[in-house]
Amino acid sequence: MPELPEVETTVRGLESVLAGRVLTRVEPRPRDLRRAFPARSAPAADRARVTGLGRRAKYGLVHTDRGDTMVFHLGMSGRWRVDPEEIGTHDHLVIETGEGRRLSLMDPRRFGSVDLMPTEALPDWAPFKALGPEPLSADFNAAQLGDALKGRFAPIKAMLLDQRIVAGLGNIYVCEALNIARIAPTREAGKLTGPKRTLLVEAARQVLTEAIAAGGSTLRDYARPDGELGYFSKQFRVYGREGEPCPCGKGVVTRRVDSGRSTFYCPACQK
Repeated sequence: MPELPEVETTVRGLESVLAGRVLTRVEPRPRDLRRAFPARSAPAADRARVTGLGRRAKYGLVHTDRGDTMVFHLGMSGRWRVDPEEIGTHDHLVIETGEGRRLSLMDPRRFGSVDLMPTEALPDWAPFKALGPEPLSADFNAAQLGDALKGRFAPIKAMLLDQRIVAGLGNIYVCEALNIARIAPTREAGKLTGPKRTLLVEAARQVLTEAIAAGGSTLRDYARPDGELGYFSKQFRVYGREGEPCPCGKGVVTRRVDSGRSTFYCPACQK
């Protein structure tokens, strides 16, 4: 599933094509995604001008001068294509601009979604209302994390995947951040000390920033809007590296399964 860096990379790729442009065609295709397209999506967006793009957690945002925002989620296999030569069965939304550019949202597995929301109502929209702070923002810090984890007995990895604690962190980058901070994924969340929380916040920012710079991670179907692959997977410290030496030089990467998800970590350096 595309995670925060992949969505951020996607938004930045779309910005050069959509920002400031007038949408001359917004066509939902016959096959819906995870849920049906909003009934008013095409007429409301048609002839609208895109005023900006953004991201919240793992959702991409396309703001328009009509006071509406198109909110998209890439699901497990979704990606935007810029100026595709052909529109195929798995292209579920087609957008054209006044400059003659065309974009299509391709999603073979159809777990993604597209919604059209009044921009001013976004903070109270159900998927956004309970979200925690963005991990790259100043709101995500050791003090905030301490308050959120106070009295929590659950493992720290599970807590970091809880979008109410911090928004947008996914399995890959949590594994990587915990390794950088040298914290065991099974560590009781409420017992993390202040210095450890500081290390963890810094590690999360580091791994996300590096992943965005590398264009995200190529796992299964993900690619950037321009078709280029993300290369951060070549920099993974522990994720997918079971049996290989940990960068710490002291241990070997181990894999365990927690709630159906693979957890990769180094028992030697992560305590």
